[in-house]
Amino acid sequence: MVSTLSQKLHSPSRAYYIGKGKVEELISLREQTQYDTAIFDDELSPRQQRNLEEVLGVKVIDRTALILDIFAKQAQTHEGQLQVELAQHQYLLPRLVGQWSHFEQLGAGIGTRGPGESQLETDRRLIDKRINRLQHAIQDVKRHRALYRLRRKEMGMPIVALVGYTNAGKSTLFNALSKASVTVEDKLFSTLDPITRSLTLPGGRRFLITDTVGFIHKLPPSIVAAFSATLEELDEANLLLHMVDIMHHNAANQCCTVEKILRDLKLADKPRITVFNKLDLAVSSETELEALTVVPYLKEPIVLPRKNVALVSAAKGWGVSRLLDKMTLYLNNVST
Repeated sequence: MVSTLSQKLHSPSRAYYIGKGKVEELISLREQTQYDTAIFDDELSPRQQRNLEEVLGVKVIDRTALILDIFAKQAQTHEGQLQVELAQHQYLLPRLVGQWSHFEQLGAGIGTRGPGESQLETDRRLIDKRINRLQHAIQDVKRHRALYRLRRKEMGMPIVALVGYTNAGKSTLFNALSKASVTVEDKLFSTLDPITRSLTLPGGRRFLITDTVGFIHKLPPSIVAAFSATLEELDEANLLLHMVDIMHHNAANQCCTVEKILRDLKLADKPRITVFNKLDLAVSSETELEALTVVPYLKEPIVLPRKNVALVSAAKGWGVSRLLDKMTLYLNNVST
């Protein structure tokens, strides 16, 4: 990244998203730095994207395209790859106009069609067909998952799902609880595909725990829709563990983002424990962690102990046994 620019507007410009003065700044900055890509931290309309690429003379990427690109690199399972490809094609389809605009004036007489227009229609038809195939394939995945969930219900084991902002430490806690070897990386969306393990609570009660994709601020609706098969796992859960990186400077906003997405998914009333993670960066031992009487670094401190709050260091394994005790209290109330 060579530079950043920001602007506050009452409403985005229909033509460029940003104001004309800021467009001129970007043009001047390109001449100074020779940047070859401009990334916008919001979703652009196809028209805005085309106009920006024309005046800037560089590739323009919006927030949705960037997230999809990261998802595409992270998807490992067949299901994840299907979901990413569907979202990519749905994103691309309305942006095909303009891809062949330099041919549109050719062959414009009566009874003729420009090669650009023909190519555009061909591309649209191919993408429509691919979207249709992907949607059918994802429906098959949903049916398979529905049968799998039905078998899980017949087994009578409650389900716990990990949710949280991306990079909050969900996979690290999943490993600490399940002794699994889920990939843990300090980057966005390191877990894209859901992973489920069977575990045993201290009292002997067995349950299933699922690690899910991390959320992010301004998660585009198209991406949420594309990952409905994965997010259905949250709907089936008896208990949510909401992981929060309490040491992050923007922890409060990240927490609100997750809560908003859960409301959008109609999961606001789902029982949950808020798990404040990475406290090894604030205290030097598990004894100090257990002695805390408030959750640190919050503007309005939460007084402890509380049934629906847990303090942990997933990386060190601190506080995990107390978290399991809290989970036991919730899950013992789940009817088998």
